[in-house]
Amino acid sequence: MPDLPQRYSADWIEKLDGRTTLAKVVQSRLAELQADLGGPDALSYQERSLTRRAVWLEALIESRETALARGEEIEEGVHTQSINALMGVWKALGLQRRARDVTDLATYLRSKGAA
Repeated sequence: MPDLPQRYSADWIEKLDGRTTLAKVVQSRLAELQADLGGPDALSYQERSLTRRAVWLEALIESRETALARGEEIEEGVHTQSINALMGVWKALGLQRRARDVTDLATYLRSKGAA
């Protein structure tokens, strides 16, 4: 993943060229992860921050694994640390999907004047 920045920053996703495959994959994964956690509006600041870091770590791990598949050498200790860090973030966020808070049908119809 040549477009992956060398260092993490809070706005790393916004800095990606949106036309690249990497940007599209990362944005899709972030949206999917946040949806699994109940949607971005249901997340605390800390959870939103962790979701961005989870996507960063996942991309970093995959870029190393791609290099390894091409026969390149990687630092196994650094790779293992990244995997362990990602597992820690996943555990902090929770490994189960959360239900999104939605309005029941009767309340929605009343709000629209249809009931």
